[in-house]
Amino acid sequence: MMKLKVYADRMSQPSRAVIIFCKVNGIQFDEVLISLAKRQQLSPEFKDINPMGKVPAIVDGRLKLFESHAILIYLSSAFPSVADHWYPNDLSKRAKIHSVMDWHHTNLRPGAAGYVLNSVLAPALGLPLNPKAAVEAEKLLTKSLSTLETFWLKGNAKFLLGSNQPSIADLSLVCELMQLQVLDDKDRLRLLSPHKKVEQWIENTRKATMPHFDETHEILFKAKQGFQKQREMGTVSKPGLQSKM
Repeated sequence: MMKLKVYADRMSQPSRAVIIFCKVNGIQFDEVLISLAKRQQLSPEFKDINPMGKVPAIVDGRLKLFESHAILIYLSSAFPSVADHWYPNDLSKRAKIHSVMDWHHTNLRPGAAGYVLNSVLAPALGLPLNPKAAVEAEKLLTKSLSTLETFWLKGNAKFLLGSNQPSIADLSLVCELMQLQVLDDKDRLRLLSPHKKVEQWIENTRKATMPHFDETHEILFKAKQGFQKQREMGTVSKPGLQSKM
């Protein structure tokens, strides 16, 4: 049987979610780097796998699949080693996981990814910084963090939807928010620190997926150091930024 192939760039939030998920659940896979900085996602070879030219994507036997939420749902269902809490058999729980992941795609993701891209990351991807877009994305990010804090993280539960174990939704959303690590520390704390439940939930999800969580995020911390050096040399514009990885 052919081994699962995961096409990813660990600088991409959804790529990290898929990689961590596979590692935590003992799913054997080959990781194929598709470098966004080198624009490899636009190559004809990769577009044969994902015509949309985005990571992550997987190939499992004859199946070619893209969109990280679809991938996480498929892997949860296809591999018996995956614990039930990631994507429960209980249909009402499953529906709520879909609900939070659908919400994510029009709220938290464009807010967080847009802000990071337009305030820091764009030049690394060959794009101009866009302060106006950054301001708009920040508004959406702040609103989304408040919704997480007051609605999705209910009561004293450790994870989304009142759960005491993580689901694929926790992993997807936390990997998104980890992208804020590339920001200047003051800027990141300004955005996150008003949301104590969110901060604790990020840590809960990290602990539940260790050591793979930290290992998969190493690239992000290296990038953070690089951006920090550039800021000190005055070659990165000040915060205030939006678009998608």
